[in-house]
Amino acid sequence: MTDRLRIESAEVVLSCPDLDATLAFFTERLGFRVAAISPADDPAVVVVAGHGLRLRLERDGAGPPAVLRLACAGSAVGGATELIAPNGTRVLLAPAEPPVELPPLRPAFVFTPMSDAGWRTGRAGMRYRDLVPDRQGGRFIASHIRIAEAGPVPDYVHFHRVRFQMIYCYKGWVRVVYEDQGPPFVLSAGDCVLQPPRIRHRVLESSPGLEVIEVTCPARHDTIADFELELPTSAPRSERTFDGQRFVRHEAAAARFRPWGAAGFEARDLGIAAATGGLADARVVRSCGASAPASLSHEAELSFKFLLHGSATLGSQSDG
Repeated sequence: MTDRLRIESAEVVLSCPDLDATLAFFTERLGFRVAAISPADDPAVVVVAGHGLRLRLERDGAGPPAVLRLACAGSAVGGATELIAPNGTRVLLAPAEPPVELPPLRPAFVFTPMSDAGWRTGRAGMRYRDLVPDRQGGRFIASHIRIAEAGPVPDYVHFHRVRFQMIYCYKGWVRVVYEDQGPPFVLSAGDCVLQPPRIRHRVLESSPGLEVIEVTCPARHDTIADFELELPTSAPRSERTFDGQRFVRHEAAAARFRPWGAAGFEARDLGIAAATGGLADARVVRSCGASAPASLSHEAELSFKFLLHGSATLGSQSDG
C-alpha cells in the first residue's frame, strides 16, 4: 500500500508568452497577489494567489488557454460576464449567490410503484430512486433514499440552494445535526424535518436499512460544502429563519392525530405550513373508518402522496 501524498499547496499552471501583461491583468484587474517569483532578475515563473486559488504563470510554458470561473459578489467588472487575459485564458464572472431558478411548472399525474429497479448511487454513497421521473418540468424532485449498511455516513457539513426541502423518515433511523438547532438528534420512522434554504447540516450515522423520502423544489439545485463551520454550533437559535423559513423537527411519538377534511380520515400535521409561511404543507393521513371514497382537489403546484402502509386506490380526473 503506497503512502498518501502530503500535499501542501496546489496550483493551476497557465502558459503566458507575455508574462508581464498577464501578471498585470491578474493582479491589477482581478485582485490576485504575487505569492512567488523566479528568478528575480528575469522572471519566468510567477505564482499569484487570491480568491481561494493559486495560479502558476509560466512564460515559457506550453498548453492551450484555460478557463477560470470566478464567483463575484455584486456587479461583475464593468458589467462584463467574461474577460480574456492576455495569455488567452477565459475568465468567467458568475454571481457568488445566484438566485434559485424555478423552471416553468408542467403538471402531470404520475404514478410510481414500489420497485427494486431504478436505484442509483448519489451523494455520500446513498442510494436514490426518483419518485416523480418527469419532475413536473424540473420544478420538483421527490426521492426515495436508502442507506443499506448501519454505521457512520461519509457526509460533510453542507447546505442546499433551494426554495423548499423536507425529509420524512420512512424506515429505520438516522442521526443528524443542524446549524443553530442544538446537539445531534435521531430522526426515527415517522419523524420529519423541514430543511430551510441554506441551513447547514450533516448526516452522521444510520441504522441498517434506513429509508427516507425527500421532496425538494426545484429539482436541480446546488449542494454546497461548508468546510469552515463545525456542527453543532455553540448555542441553539430555534427561532432563527433561513430565507424566511424556520427549521422544523416533527416527532411522530409526540404528535396527535386530529380529524381531517375528508370524512373517515384523520391526520397529524407535520408543521410545515406554519414554518414556511404557507408555502407548503405536509400531513400524515390515515383512515379511521372511511366508508366512502374521498374526493379531493387542490390548487397547489404539487400534491405529492407516498403510501406508508396498506393500500389505496387513487385516480385523477381532468377538467376536460
